[in-house]
Amino acid sequence: MLGQSGQTTTSFSVHATARRLLMRATVMTPRPHDALFKAAFEAPADAAALLRGLLPTPIRAAIGWDTLRREAGSFVDAALADRHNDLLFSAQLRTGGTAPLFLLLEHQSTDDAAMPLRILSYESQIWHRVLKEHPGARLPPVVAVVISHAPGGWTASRCFDDMFEPSVLSMPGLAALVPRFALIIEDLAHLTNDDLEARSLAAFQKLALWLLRDARDPGRLLDSFDVWIDAMIQAERAPAGDKAFATLITYMFRVIDSVNRGALRAKIRLLGPQAEEHAMTIAEQLHEEGRLATLRSLLAYKFQTFDARYESRLEAASPEAIDRYLKRVLVADSLASVFED
Repeated sequence: MLGQSGQTTTSFSVHATARRLLMRATVMTPRPHDALFKAAFEAPADAAALLRGLLPTPIRAAIGWDTLRREAGSFVDAALADRHNDLLFSAQLRTGGTAPLFLLLEHQSTDDAAMPLRILSYESQIWHRVLKEHPGARLPPVVAVVISHAPGGWTASRCFDDMFEPSVLSMPGLAALVPRFALIIEDLAHLTNDDLEARSLAAFQKLALWLLRDARDPGRLLDSFDVWIDAMIQAERAPAGDKAFATLITYMFRVIDSVNRGALRAKIRLLGPQAEEHAMTIAEQLHEEGRLATLRSLLAYKFQTFDARYESRLEAASPEAIDRYLKRVLVADSLASVFED
């Protein structure tokens, strides 16, 4: 386990774990906030723990939480795919019947005045898919929950009504003729450490919310780090704890600026030598990842193209090979001359 004085540590391959996590984060989603959010809440049990604390009491009591399941991304139209970073779940209601309730769990890192309209477009895609698969069926309700870590807090609309001109919407009879719905906004910016610790969540999920809250403010992240040491130890001790810890540390190094990385490493040392070794491995991998990205950019800029056959060479390149390629690209007159051994 992660060790403070007197605690034992469990050995695991920190290098292999770090490399797998970095590769998955790079290939699957280049956005670290999205990667952390999905890692924390994509499992139905973890999503249920979060949603239970956010939904109105009557809705929470009506849901059969043991029926909650993750829905495939195919519910979302391909045209929305790169804007659609949410998690979609369905559950049966205790009121009987077979119609499900859908729960849309959206992560939002910026204040977005168009969020109600975006949610409406997502809901429309869900309903179209339901009708395609079950012609003539009644539409299931879709409840949208937005987890926001927008800088300064959420100040944008929470209701679709707010997107209309009030003087027009106040015309007698008009409000009844336009769509009306509200969003549940969990505004992390205004939650304290005590608020987050009080949530009925596992340690990894609490840590994910803390890091999303503080990621853009290195000073706040470092100041509150000590508060979360026990939670990090608990997260590492949980099943699949090595993966959870690698996810957290990888996220920290991805979002913190280079000026504060030394201070972050000093904080991580408080968790023990195993954690420090893990952090060093991740920092080294991120450094190599950055050099590889620089090399790709130079190749594309100089030669205006990049032959796909060289991609495997880059992926397998050692640090020494990347050094050679970076030096050669300055004087090479062709892609082949950069990669020839």
